Amino acid sequence: MVSRQDLIRAVDLALSGDWDAAHRIVQADEDDSTSCWVHAVLHKIEGDAGNARYWYRRAGHAYEAYADARAELAAIKAALTY
Repeated sequence: MVSRQDLIRAVDLALSGDWDAAHRIVQADEDDSTSCWVHAVLHKIEGDAGNARYWYRRAGHAYEAYADARAELAAIKAALTY
């Protein structure tokens, strides 16, 4: 299980371009919906639409909801820091 702080760290790492480190964090809890959401965005950034769509379904979010991955990551971070 990843903590809220772990997920915030994953988002910050993704925003700074450290995709691999962010990916390692979210892979630690593939049942948490927010972790799945971050995981989805990471695969969207990577250009793997099929895998991203899988994680979006697991997260309960739509692939098409955000055109800009950075804006989506900012929205995730805002939800985590409310």
